[in-house]
Amino acid sequence: MNSSPLPNGRLLPDSQSWNSSGSEEDLDVEPGLGPHGGVAEFGGVLSKWTNYIHGWQDRWVVLKNNTLSYYKSQDEREYGCRGSLCLSKAVITPHEFDECRLDISVNDSVWYLRAQDPEHRNQWIDSIEQHRVTTSGYSATSTSSFKKGHSLREKLSEMETFRDILCRQVDTLQKYFDGCADAVTKDELQRDKIVEDDEDGFPTTRSNGEFLHNNNGSKEKCNHKGINGIDFKGEAITFKATTAGILATLSHCIDLMVKREDSWQKRLDKEMEKRRRMEEAYKSALSELKKKSHFGGPDYEEGPNSLINEDEFFDAVEAALDRHDKIEEQSQCEKSRIQRSSSVPSGDVYSRVGSHRFAEKVYRREVEENGIVLDPLKATHCVKGVTGHEVCHYFWDTDVRNDWETTVENFNIVETLSDNAIIIYQTHKRVWPASQRDVLYLSAIRKIMANNENDPDTWLVCNFSVEHENAQPNNRCVRAKINVAMICQTLVSPPEGDKEISRDNILCKITYVANVNPGGWAPASVLRAVAKREYPKFLKRFTSYVQEKTAGKPILF
Repeated sequence: MNSSPLPNGRLLPDSQSWNSSGSEEDLDVEPGLGPHGGVAEFGGVLSKWTNYIHGWQDRWVVLKNNTLSYYKSQDEREYGCRGSLCLSKAVITPHEFDECRLDISVNDSVWYLRAQDPEHRNQWIDSIEQHRVTTSGYSATSTSSFKKGHSLREKLSEMETFRDILCRQVDTLQKYFDGCADAVTKDELQRDKIVEDDEDGFPTTRSNGEFLHNNNGSKEKCNHKGINGIDFKGEAITFKATTAGILATLSHCIDLMVKREDSWQKRLDKEMEKRRRMEEAYKSALSELKKKSHFGGPDYEEGPNSLINEDEFFDAVEAALDRHDKIEEQSQCEKSRIQRSSSVPSGDVYSRVGSHRFAEKVYRREVEENGIVLDPLKATHCVKGVTGHEVCHYFWDTDVRNDWETTVENFNIVETLSDNAIIIYQTHKRVWPASQRDVLYLSAIRKIMANNENDPDTWLVCNFSVEHENAQPNNRCVRAKINVAMICQTLVSPPEGDKEISRDNILCKITYVANVNPGGWAPASVLRAVAKREYPKFLKRFTSYVQEKTAGKPILF
């Protein structure tokens, strides 16, 4: 039976060896854990993607008991959470390009979250992983892990005990050898003294009473047994047992380390295989997701890393524009119904507008710069019954802007430069998945007199982009650049006889030119298709509005 030596030289069986690692004081608790071994609650503010209308919204997110929950704010926790995810089977994916974003998905449910900065995002990821690992039973502080490390700690504790014993035994043996060395030194001094006395012919008496004579050549017999009361043989046996115990314990520690290394290697291989399968599943899911026709997440918005392809982008924009047109038609029908319910005289506004014909031509040249469509456009349009002054007035006047402009969400006058020049900031309605656009431009109206009396005067409205300190670009919108001109001339046909000039005798020739840089990352084919569809509709809608507003009113030349 193997035994462990104690400091006093007695032997103790291994079953009774001192084991300091068995106490609870040796069990270190890792930081971030609760008092009972569970992971502490973690909470904070994260931006959560809601939908393409409201975008990112700040929410109070709480991580507790392997469940991720969110509330509208920290003050509203008492009203209950708005949603929660169990993290047992959740997939946490840091975004490839956005360093502040992480996506958490469980089956078909996906949460898109953004932190304040990359460090904050990493804290959330670490906390989530710690919750998942602790719940799954692989935590380093779990009971099974303590049991695995218990035997090794026992052996290390035994090694410390052996070290203390060995140090004391070395000290004891050192004292013994020092005593022997002192005795030998004294013996040599005594011999030198005997030689001197022998030369004088006198016997020498040693301290122990023995007489040594130099004539018989006998050697001194010195018994050093029992120097300082040390049993050399017993100490040697104890020293041998201690070193044997150290070697046995070291061998056992090596075996434990080898077994643990094999166990960790198997676990590593298992985790690597699991990761490989997860990566394959992720790639497969991503490929399937790209094939879907409906998109609602932030990854499918217009942007440099958008997952939506060009055809799907075009279909989504086309569908959104159709919805806008349908809403506009319903609004116009409701407005017409209200106006028809009131009494109108014969030859009312609607019969007049319906009788006018539109002559329209659109010219376009394809130009791209750094992948951005900059196609200049020119459209000519002839409208009966209105003057150039009237058309330019309604195009420039901001008081009636919302009556005919259906693409503008809101606008405001940033600065009034003069009676006929203002700086306007306006935000256009968003057409998902395209980003929302805004534009800051100077709008001016003026009359250009003809060079001779046979040529008509020209009215002009010019809108071109500028910069202003009170309307800086923001992250919510993509700033577009425009250079637009509405050029109008009034052509008058002489009335018959002495009749006064009526609206039937006037014709407005409109030349509309536009050079727009939309910015952003929308596909070129989509921008060209939208321009081809929207510009003619805009001209018809606007000129119809002018005809409607001027019908029955005095002519404004």
